[in-house]
Amino acid sequence: MMAAFCQTNVGNQRMFDGVIPHKLCLSLLLFGPVIAFGQAASNGSNPPETADSGTSSDLFVMFGSDLVRPGLEPRANYNIGVGHTFGFLKKDPFGDEITFGYTYENAGSHGFLHTGFGSHTEASGLMKNFGIPGTKRVTGYTWIQAGITSFTGNAFVQNRFYDGESLGAIIHFNDHHSIWIQETYNKIPSIPWYTTASIGYTRSW
Repeated sequence: MMAAFCQTNVGNQRMFDGVIPHKLCLSLLLFGPVIAFGQAASNGSNPPETADSGTSSDLFVMFGSDLVRPGLEPRANYNIGVGHTFGFLKKDPFGDEITFGYTYENAGSHGFLHTGFGSHTEASGLMKNFGIPGTKRVTGYTWIQAGITSFTGNAFVQNRFYDGESLGAIIHFNDHHSIWIQETYNKIPSIPWYTTASIGYTRSW
């Protein structure tokens, strides 16, 4: 097509006031196919790999209540953290998202929001997201966490190993906003096990 263009316009030199630079025709012949190929490749290229990989990052803030056993006494439980899904973990049966979070719990004998005694936990976790048949609005997840809990309010800070297992559901408003609802089994050596019911907001990107 470029060759026909040059030949036609060389024969009709009035188009450019009688002068058609041969270098222009040569340039079109040499670089025209390259430009056309580049435009076709850019128009038909796939989206970025990150968009197809299904990976995402989450920032979550959760509010809940511990039910301490025995007695099922309520205690404040606040959690904030971040998580990121990894494509190479998609087939892992235990989890596809690695998390890190901080949790504050009221460890006093009374009061819901705060007392002089606190339980502060930094934990890493592995979360497994899974779909629920018949709906895309709600998905489920399991979440295994392990970390260190520090008890404050005494003469010395006491550090203990923390283990938590959660089962939850995610209500998706869109790709970036969701609500997490979960129930967690918690165990710290030297104190009775307890459960936590939580609900929170998550921002994903």
